[in-house]
Amino acid sequence: MASSKTVQKAKKTAEAAKSCNVTGCFKKWATRLVVLTILYFTFSWLDSIKDRWYVFDTDHLHDLAKAAIAASPDDTAGIIKHIVTNLTETYPSNQIRLNTHEEWVFNNAGGAMGSMYIIHASITEYLIIFGTPLGTEGHSGLHPADDYFHILTGEQWAFQPGALKMERYGPGDVHLMPRGIVKQYKMHKGCWALEYARGWIPLMLPFGFADTLTSTLDFPTFYNTARITAREMIGNLLIGKI
Repeated sequence: MASSKTVQKAKKTAEAAKSCNVTGCFKKWATRLVVLTILYFTFSWLDSIKDRWYVFDTDHLHDLAKAAIAASPDDTAGIIKHIVTNLTETYPSNQIRLNTHEEWVFNNAGGAMGSMYIIHASITEYLIIFGTPLGTEGHSGLHPADDYFHILTGEQWAFQPGALKMERYGPGDVHLMPRGIVKQYKMHKGCWALEYARGWIPLMLPFGFADTLTSTLDFPTFYNTARITAREMIGNLLIGKI
């Protein structure tokens, strides 16, 4: 008799524990769903207003690239100097932080390799000089930002899946890559560009670092790229530039 009562008591305890587990599991997943819903609507709202934090004007950058090419034809160093000088004269330092020191680092991304000079980096915008005297090609990457690639010297080719003819961009041209678009691209020998991206820049960084972590293992370059990017982003946040 005592044994029967013990068994029944054990069954009730097990059923109660099972009920608690189900209730606890339901509460856990309900909490996760609420958090995810809040995050989704928060990020959707932020995405809808991110243009409030853009400082650079795309038409001005295109005109600036063409003016720099005209002022220093076939002189990449002169073109870069013209661009940086104009930017520092146009945008006050209390509005946006610009890196006027030419800190060049290698960049391996999507199978392509070149070097870059980060002129500006913030949460919603970046502006760099990117290119190579040797030539390179690779995958553009899939990005949550619009990318404006202003060719300064040389030539770039590109194509999307299904395209049977290539796109060709030369000095003075701008290659616009709206967010979500992917292409194969090729930069020929001596091709340099002013690249401007606007969108959620931190989400682009994994693409920029992936080849280093999985292939080149060039950790000094990884460190310098991360250091410069973080310094510029934090510097811009400190003056209110998101």
